[in-house]
Amino acid sequence: MIASLDNILNKTRGDRWIWLIVILLSLISLLAVYSSTGTLAFKRGVGAESILMKHLFMIVGGLTLMYISHKLDYRYYAGISKILMVVTIPLLLYTLIFGSHVNDASRWIAIPGTGLSFQTSDLAKLALITFLARTLSRKQENIKDVKESFIPIMGSVCVIFILIALANLSTALMLFGVSILLLIIGRISIKQIAVVCLAGAVLLTGVIFLGPRRKTYISRIHTFMHPEKVSSDKSFQSDHAKIAIASGGIFGKGPGNSTERNYLPDSFSDEIYAIICEEYGLIGGFALLGIYLFLLYRCIKIVTKAPKAFGALLACGLSFSLTIQAFANMAVAVGLGPVTGVPLPLVSMGGTSILFTSIAFGIILSVSRDNDEPRKVVVGEIREVEAP
Repeated sequence: MIASLDNILNKTRGDRWIWLIVILLSLISLLAVYSSTGTLAFKRGVGAESILMKHLFMIVGGLTLMYISHKLDYRYYAGISKILMVVTIPLLLYTLIFGSHVNDASRWIAIPGTGLSFQTSDLAKLALITFLARTLSRKQENIKDVKESFIPIMGSVCVIFILIALANLSTALMLFGVSILLLIIGRISIKQIAVVCLAGAVLLTGVIFLGPRRKTYISRIHTFMHPEKVSSDKSFQSDHAKIAIASGGIFGKGPGNSTERNYLPDSFSDEIYAIICEEYGLIGGFALLGIYLFLLYRCIKIVTKAPKAFGALLACGLSFSLTIQAFANMAVAVGLGPVTGVPLPLVSMGGTSILFTSIAFGIILSVSRDNDEPRKVVVGEIREVEAP
């Protein structure tokens, strides 16, 4: 057994702490999902074990994709990003028009013959971040040029933002924020960044007040800003999330002893952090928060060690995307933000979201693996070996 473990470790590269974080989050996910899917299993007329096995299958599939993506040299993702952008924009349009209509939103495309739904915004996040990292790294010599650099960057950010925001505003806002961070790190001028922010504000205003989901967005903002003025049915989800956290106390009720899982909608997905706090208490909630903070710290270490701008920007964008999403999910659970419907990365039950999150981890590990590999030394200087 020790020999087989050593064999597995020898085949994995990159930051060992990130591998450990992924394993910890996967284990936490299995426990939390199994505990919170009792009501869902009852509604479907199946056992909770069958849902757990499906979730385990997705986690194993995600780990497999993470392993494959971490073995591929991260520089190949620069070329892949162009293909992803070409594919993503038509897919987002198709989703808005022909996608599965669930909870007053068209976010998913059904994958024929699998019973799975594919959320195109997950692909769009990977596509835009890799494309921005590629463009910013290759345009550094004329990064201030409006025609050569700024227009392609602004166009890609605004197009992806509006296509996602029409059905999923919270994801679009987080991706827009990550894009602005990349523009700042990529040395785009403050004036140009201000123009992008202004364009984003105009698009945001249009989506909130004129978009197809304007009533939902306005209602959620109003409920968050003035909870005392809305009926209990509109604040039902946030109220029960707070009850779950408060009833958990410091040490929690123990695994499998949640009561709010029977009342909270999507307790296995959007509100899984509230269930974790109820069962494991503030200790468990802070421990999970600490894991994501430590993930951000390890990713920053990878970014600072990256010898090439593309690798640094790529790891930076993906790590900020994962951690901001995690913090947004936890903020909603504790009442610091309006209901968003954003899952907790690698913890919430989900189909393709787990797979795309795992790919993002794999790409970060690919950058880390490149940092750790020795480089050819020629006449006293370090020269990087370029990918074919």
